[in-house]
Parts: sequence; structure tokens; C-alpha cells
Amino acid sequence: QVQLVESGGGLVQAGASLRLSCAASGRSISNYAMGWFRQAPGKERAFVAAISWNAGRTAYADSVKGRFTLSRDFAKNTVYLQMNSLKPEDTAVYYCATATRWSPLAPALPASQCDFWGQGTQVTVSS
Repeated sequence: QVQLVESGGGLVQAGASLRLSCAASGRSISNYAMGWFRQAPGKERAFVAAISWNAGRTAYADSVKGRFTLSRDFAKNTVYLQMNSLKPEDTAVYYCATATRWSPLAPALPASQCDFWGQGTQVTVSS
């Protein structure tokens, strides 16, 4: 079992930055691809970003490309989502997840392929 705990969310103004952390415990996540997803009120959970198990590949939703950066720290068993130039439409609960497999041909990481999920952290961006 892997336990994931997200942190770093909060209330910020448009244009600000936040860094979300996803700390794993129970097992090393070094062999997992990791993804971030978000769910806004009344909307489906949506893919945000993913990083391969060896950090050699990343993928981003079009809506966050150029503004968000995903990285991982193997020593700390943690992944980070740096979010810059935040917009009100980024407001959502953000979740991290592990994935045993992520096809090299897939442009995104499907939520259906994720194994373990965190409880989420709220990000609110005011205009």
C-alpha cells in the first residue's frame, strides 16, 4: 500500500504561484509514474500533469502547459507541482496518484490507470 498526502494548496490571487507537494509513505514510489489531477465543483476529475517513473518524461494538460511544472525527488519520495501564473479557472481540488503503467504513446495519464490516490488539497485562485 502507498499512502499519498498532498499539501501546499491555498487561496491566492490570479497571477500568483503555488507549489503542491505529494509525499508518499508505506512504499517507495520510485517505480511508479505519478500524476496530478484536479476536480472543480460540478466538474469531472481532469488530468493535469504526469511524470514517468524515472522522471524522463512529463506530460501536461493543454490548459496548464507553460505554467505548471512537475518534478519528483526520489530521496524524499515526493513529487511536486509548481504552479505559476495561476488563473481563476485553476481553482479545484488537486489530487496526486500513482500509476504502475503509463504508456509511452499516451499523451496523458488516464485516471483509470491510477492505483493509489491522495485525499486532495484545495487550490482557490481569486480574480
